[in-house]
Amino acid sequence: QEQLVESGGGLVQPGGSLRLSCAASGSIFSISDMHWYRQAPGKARDLVAAIRRSGGTYYVDSVKGRFTISRDNAKNTVFLQMNNLKPEDTAVYYCNADPGWGTRHEVWGQGTLVTVSS
Repeated sequence: QEQLVESGGGLVQPGGSLRLSCAASGSIFSISDMHWYRQAPGKARDLVAAIRRSGGTYYVDSVKGRFTISRDNAKNTVFLQMNNLKPEDTAVYYCNADPGWGTRHEVWGQGTLVTVSS
């Protein structure tokens, strides 16, 4: 019954912006820390940004100052605002919910593709 659905990916030029959304169904959102991961072709899935249910945030150094993670608890949605995009940001972006009860309880979205290219 728990499900995450990402949207907002697409093709953008370097320096452009995208806003990703992750909508949660079920009860997991309100009790979870939320994360955005990304996976580039041939690479491992890496953590990009995180937001605790209390609002505290984390960013990997490569996106700090360019990306902003936020959550709208009333809409059970987490966002990733991506500005000044670089070709190196090209990846499938995945939403993750972690209620803190162990890896088996984490929920993943299907991913949304972001391509940064001229």
